[in-house]
Amino acid sequence: MSKGSRFLTYVTEKLKDRIKELCGTIKDVEKDIESMNEYYWQNYTEMDQYGYENYDNQQALLAQVNANQDNRQTLKRYKKMLDSPFFGSVEFLYDGEEAAENFYIGIGNFSEKQGSIPLIYDWRAPVGGLFYDYDKGRASYEAPAGMLEGEILSKWQYKIRGGHMLYEFESDMKIDDEILKEELGTNSDTRLKNIVRTIQREQNRIIRNTKDRIMVIQGVAGSGKTSVALHRIAYLLYHDRAHLKSRNILVLSPNSVFADYISHILPELGEENIQEMSLDLFAYRELSAAAADCEDRFHQIERQLGNAGKSGAGESGEDERRYRWKQSEEFVRAAEGFFVELEDRLVDFRDVSFGNFRKKEEELMKLFYDRFGSISLLSRMDAVMEYFIDEYETLMGRNLDEDEWENIKSQFSSMYVTEDIYVIYSWFLEENGFPALKEAPLDERYLRYEDVYPLLYFKCRLYKGGARKDIRHLVIDEMQDYTYLQYVLLERLFPCSMTILGDRAQTIDVREQDVSAFLPEIFGKGIRLIKMEKSYRNTLEIAEYAGKLIEAENAGYLKRHGKEVTEAHYGTMEEALEAVLLEAGADASGYPYPGTDARGGLSPSGFETAAVLTMTEPEARRAYAYLKERCRNISYIDRDSRNFRKGITVTAYYMAKGLEFDQVFVLGGDKEHAMFRNFRYISATRALHELYVYDTADKG
Repeated sequence: MSKGSRFLTYVTEKLKDRIKELCGTIKDVEKDIESMNEYYWQNYTEMDQYGYENYDNQQALLAQVNANQDNRQTLKRYKKMLDSPFFGSVEFLYDGEEAAENFYIGIGNFSEKQGSIPLIYDWRAPVGGLFYDYDKGRASYEAPAGMLEGEILSKWQYKIRGGHMLYEFESDMKIDDEILKEELGTNSDTRLKNIVRTIQREQNRIIRNTKDRIMVIQGVAGSGKTSVALHRIAYLLYHDRAHLKSRNILVLSPNSVFADYISHILPELGEENIQEMSLDLFAYRELSAAAADCEDRFHQIERQLGNAGKSGAGESGEDERRYRWKQSEEFVRAAEGFFVELEDRLVDFRDVSFGNFRKKEEELMKLFYDRFGSISLLSRMDAVMEYFIDEYETLMGRNLDEDEWENIKSQFSSMYVTEDIYVIYSWFLEENGFPALKEAPLDERYLRYEDVYPLLYFKCRLYKGGARKDIRHLVIDEMQDYTYLQYVLLERLFPCSMTILGDRAQTIDVREQDVSAFLPEIFGKGIRLIKMEKSYRNTLEIAEYAGKLIEAENAGYLKRHGKEVTEAHYGTMEEALEAVLLEAGADASGYPYPGTDARGGLSPSGFETAAVLTMTEPEARRAYAYLKERCRNISYIDRDSRNFRKGITVTAYYMAKGLEFDQVFVLGGDKEHAMFRNFRYISATRALHELYVYDTADKG
């Protein structure tokens, strides 16, 4: 039996012992909690009058409840570790020592007893860097005590499943290419793979970076950007537990399906899940008091796909130009100039009195412009009002009741010509030569997408507060799809550290933009830009095909070979869809693959997921309507979808960003459209194993 197999047997038994011990501890603590509750309810009426005993009992009960929550989390981790306790090991000889130490690396720490030296080290522990960053020879890692140096005598990699050793090998390299191909070349699942066993050296540097407040990751499709960002979150949580909790982290993701696709990663890495939402959803919640409903990004994309990308003139061209200006640096400058002049336009000062207490217009103006001039304009009168009330209560020696507060508040509020940011924003539009927003009561107001973020900017500038200080780390995915204005808003709303990631070639806009060019202007110069130029997702054949679409330079690919890309031309979409069914293996039973059951299943090639990707939503709906009559294991993704399922998925290409499939079928598209190249590139890079590109004579 090999050394690794012997250690697996040993550590598995120790895990089972600790699991048994923890189960006993949890039961004992549950009995203690039950007894403490019983004692409390029997005796709380007789506890001391000052409440000290009551407080002490509540604190003791809370401590036991929290302890058992920690015990359950540890038990859950240990049970998960039984399947695969470790995946690597390093034999390391410290300088000045005679005997080497073996460090086994796994998903989490495991010690035979609490407080003792770990048998298995968490991949995020300092010694984990030896496994990821070095080959045999001189190496070092930074521990709490300082930099520790020595020599790696050997490194081993293991694959363990169900507690059984599938393979083990000694490797001079961190991750052997053949093993990497096996791990990354398996079938697509409905969940993003965690990469903890295959983290590359350049990825590890990003994950373990705690020095840079704003990290911008520009990576090619399939380079593992999202996986690296999520593993970085797990690392930050591990190393700053005193100040950073899962609830303090927010991921801005492109849609809810993508959020579901990545939701398991942190729990797999031993952490609680984090908050996730789209920026659009955040904006709509913030604007609910100003408008009843808003368009989303997908409305804007479909508008661009239908018009602006082709014509560039006429009404649709004017729409596009207006949208561009409202998201630009020029808009921000114009808005700031407008705010300066708005101070005089928005307020009509007059005397305020309550009983015999009065402040004249001149006094109020002095308070408004001088004493409280730094407060946001629509929040400033509240500060003046509170000053008035404080002065009154001090002079009169009594506190005002709620009705009196409302009386005074109505006097101060009435000095604003309007407090409606919808109306104020309309003034701004008219002054800059654009159509005003439609006059309507709140429940009938509907914002076009071009006005959502400008209006949110007005709210942020005109009212104080709004910054989400509970969020201490923000992850922005698909950074190339955010506008200048949106980044200005993100800087104001989230004054925290950030991980910003994307690929400029995967834009879903008419124009490609390099946001890293203007981010330093918004966030300051302390930004770390890192490029990830090697793709791991696609076969070499698919990667090279996709690279030619955008004339990619300096891209590196994992040399995993597969089927050549299939290109074909059909007269109609329906003819192309019949070819999809043939290649995907649908049979007369109506299931997408022969020999499957109602749960879905495998094609003859062992594939589990396929995608039919179109350029526009109407085309996707047409394709789905045709396929669902011929195939039962099929799903459709739109803006309201929440889950990613096995079988055949039909959607517009922009909804598939971040996802991957075993097979991808790219249908049609208007070659004359400015967004056609990006449609084909994004679609092609979703394919793990097989790519089919079908042109059609009809245009949806």
